[in-house]
Amino acid sequence: MLRLAQICDAIGATTKKLEKTALVAAYLRSLPVDEAALAAIFLSGRPFPAYEEATLQVGGALLWREIAELSGKSEQELTAIYRKYGDAGCVAAEALPERGESGVSLAALQRTFSEIATARGPAAKAALLKQLLERVTPLEAKYIVKIISGDLRIGLKESLVEEGIARAFEAPLDRVKRANMLLGDLGETLRFASEGKLADAHLRLFHPIDFMLASPVESSAEALSHFQNASVEDKYDGIRAQAHVGRGEVRIFSRTRDEITESFPELPVALAGLPKDAILDGEIVAWTLTSTSGAGGVPARASPFSVLQQRLGRKKVSAKLMRDVPVAYLVFDVLYADGELMLDHPLRERAKVLDELMGCLETSGLSTVRVGTAAPSASSGQALGRPAERSSATFARPSQNLFAFAAPELPSATVLRAPVAPAHSEQGLETLFTAARNRGNEGLMIKDLDSFYTPGRRGKSWLKMKRELATLDVVVTAVEYGHGKRIGVLSDYTFAVWEGERLVNIGKAYSGLTVAEIAEMTQWFLAHKISEQGLRLEVEPKIVLEVAFNNIMRSTRHESGYALRFPRIVRLRPDKRAEDADMIETVKEIYGRQR
Repeated sequence: MLRLAQICDAIGATTKKLEKTALVAAYLRSLPVDEAALAAIFLSGRPFPAYEEATLQVGGALLWREIAELSGKSEQELTAIYRKYGDAGCVAAEALPERGESGVSLAALQRTFSEIATARGPAAKAALLKQLLERVTPLEAKYIVKIISGDLRIGLKESLVEEGIARAFEAPLDRVKRANMLLGDLGETLRFASEGKLADAHLRLFHPIDFMLASPVESSAEALSHFQNASVEDKYDGIRAQAHVGRGEVRIFSRTRDEITESFPELPVALAGLPKDAILDGEIVAWTLTSTSGAGGVPARASPFSVLQQRLGRKKVSAKLMRDVPVAYLVFDVLYADGELMLDHPLRERAKVLDELMGCLETSGLSTVRVGTAAPSASSGQALGRPAERSSATFARPSQNLFAFAAPELPSATVLRAPVAPAHSEQGLETLFTAARNRGNEGLMIKDLDSFYTPGRRGKSWLKMKRELATLDVVVTAVEYGHGKRIGVLSDYTFAVWEGERLVNIGKAYSGLTVAEIAEMTQWFLAHKISEQGLRLEVEPKIVLEVAFNNIMRSTRHESGYALRFPRIVRLRPDKRAEDADMIETVKEIYGRQR
């Protein structure tokens, strides 16, 4: 472990990508393959391969407590060190006492990580963590803490580790990247590279791969400058979800590759009707039903994200909540079907395969399942699924399929082939954009029919066109020290609007200002602080910002009762006094309008 820590220090000391890659390659090449496989995983900033479901469940508070106990330093001393570096690993390196030679190998570190992951309760995890940190040097502790935190912060992205593997074993980089994408395991990828067998890597079902991303465009003209034959969908205000269906099991993963199946237990029941193994890409949205909708009825439209938020992060979802906040899975792509990887097929071909899959889902029968069961019972025999009436969406097409799976005693689950339309002109795109906004959606997704599915990339094959709902003028009430590149500056701003004669917080933003503006504002806030609590300062409410946002949600987190989703700073407003900032009535008006 000591050598890995020394290599990490050397990697962090250079800003040159080629030098970082060369250091990784030389280090991996110098190790036995089994050790190199572990090192590759740790160099990615993870304790375990990406595909594994094990998590350490060690939070920052526990790490901070153990570092404080082992170092014997006061809270004030540790806070001063943190402000200097903005990183818990660096705090451990400076605060922990020097020790003799380390006896911790990479294999021993992996075993300890596994023990921490399986330990029950914070006390048991803390004891194992303490034993580990007592055995290592401060330099090793620095990177052990960073791995536990999930970020080495040495400018070493996973892509550079892939380049290091390719260089160490003289393997084609594109094959290394593809193998790692399919396997979700840098260690296993390294083993394949060392044996010259990268072509043998195959997709692991139930291992989520990165999602293809879209680039923003400001206008229809800009969108059509990239390609002419566009496939257009609404941009929904939900959460991106990848559904893996196979071997009698359905599991759903978020954009962060976390499993979220338990938050939507009715969706696996609906998706279990697929007759073939498949990986689908789509959006989960809260779904507003018409007043006449019943079992098999037609949902009207997607609801605001604030409605869906009630379903997120729950380990148990009651039947009542499922009825109160019904959801739909709007499927717009297929990544894998019946044993065939679809990534290298153009969108026009993937769309045909998806239509066929959805057609199979329409004609399949499902067995009765109790709410929360992961898969249908094969013996119950009562059919749940039946095709609902066709949607009346403005640009529905004949191949669009809408299914509402329901029974009188069960909440409904809707699976919808996301409606698509062609667009060849600016006027056509504007018409579709206006219709999407009138349906309450964010805007449009505009896709090149000839594009391949490129996981994790934000190219110009998929475009997103949306326009700000509104902006608000707000007053900064508190600021926090940043981390990483923003060590030592106050860059996270909490802001408020007026409710009568008092300010009530409504959100926090940290993006939008230039480095020079942040530095200037840091000096102002330090000179105008009211109180200080660790890394957070309450400041005189005099600075006005203009902030943009995606929408407004109801929230118990802020005193205002509302929160801005994805707020970002448009600009400083030195031309405005605090008294000129917006009122809560404006917030309520926008909230009502978006609904």
